[in-house]
Amino acid sequence: MKEAFEVSNQRKEPFVHIVHRSDITRRKAVLIRVIAVVLGLAVSALFINGITHLDPISVYESMFSGAFGTANRIWVTLKDMSLLLCIAVGLAPAFRMRFWNIGAEGQILIGGLVCAALMIYVGDSVPNIILLIMMAFASMAAGALWGFIPAYFKAKFRTNETLFTLMMNYIALQLVEFYIDVWDKKQSHSVGVINSATRAGWLPKAMGSAYFWNVVIVLAITIGMYFYLRNTKQGYEIAVVGESENTARYAGISVSKVIKRTMLISGAICGLAGFLEVSGVSHTISSSTAGGRGFTAIIVAWLAKFNTLGMILITLLITFLNRGANQIASDFNFNKYASDILIGIILFFILGSEFFIHFRVVFRSREKKEVQA
Repeated sequence: MKEAFEVSNQRKEPFVHIVHRSDITRRKAVLIRVIAVVLGLAVSALFINGITHLDPISVYESMFSGAFGTANRIWVTLKDMSLLLCIAVGLAPAFRMRFWNIGAEGQILIGGLVCAALMIYVGDSVPNIILLIMMAFASMAAGALWGFIPAYFKAKFRTNETLFTLMMNYIALQLVEFYIDVWDKKQSHSVGVINSATRAGWLPKAMGSAYFWNVVIVLAITIGMYFYLRNTKQGYEIAVVGESENTARYAGISVSKVIKRTMLISGAICGLAGFLEVSGVSHTISSSTAGGRGFTAIIVAWLAKFNTLGMILITLLITFLNRGANQIASDFNFNKYASDILIGIILFFILGSEFFIHFRVVFRSREKKEVQA
């Protein structure tokens, strides 16, 4: 009877099962990611050659040229990279706390809306430097409020933060649409470039580029957030709450306070991204000001494991792919969707590599075990 039971159990054992990795080295994790990128490029090359009959090398050269071919293109790449990085850095403390802030789009929009309002109503009344400071702090305050509201309900009533922050996006979007119609004098459902004659509220040029201050500000925030999360008491509290709220309470940490404070910081940085977009890039406000970056930043934060310095490389890769895709669409008359497929293939391999970093596939041995009598 015992033999039959053991044989039955042996037969039920699956041929393949997944085991969680707990001892993978950093070097091996980096190697897996590099292999994933190489495989993604190889499969993309097959797609290019098979569908378009183009030389993959010339396509990749075009992508590189689109991102880094000239000084102006490099600055545009840095501009796109800095905006995405700023949002990802804003999401880092919330995600590390396991508070799933899906509302970055709304926090960007509300920050940009307040920024645009100050440019319109105060632009001619104060010196530009004072106006810029007012805009930056007002955008951060608006973004912080947009992050605090779902944090308050999460801490007080245990609401679902994913749905709450997602719904806040739609409220921000409708507010933007409403004020566009209020400020639109030509009935074109567009504000147009704000203060185009006086450039009041525009970040000034430096080092020959209009995007210099965007890059510097975001780099400072990225480094500051890295040390905040790793070397401060508040960063430690965020990590403990993320691991276990019960453990945090046992250690004397106010979970409610940490949730509210962290989302104030997260929302403020995303609101600052709205300021950088309106004041430093587009000089206008529209429903597309966030441009979907709030959702792309989730991928960046997750792939970098909430390490803000690691996010620099991830944002560089994603920005390079986007800029390069636009260039090959222009150079080779690529369909836009074909360009998006190339980006999707490479990102698929990068995301897939995370599975092999955290798990391993184990195959059942085919050798039959002797059953003890």
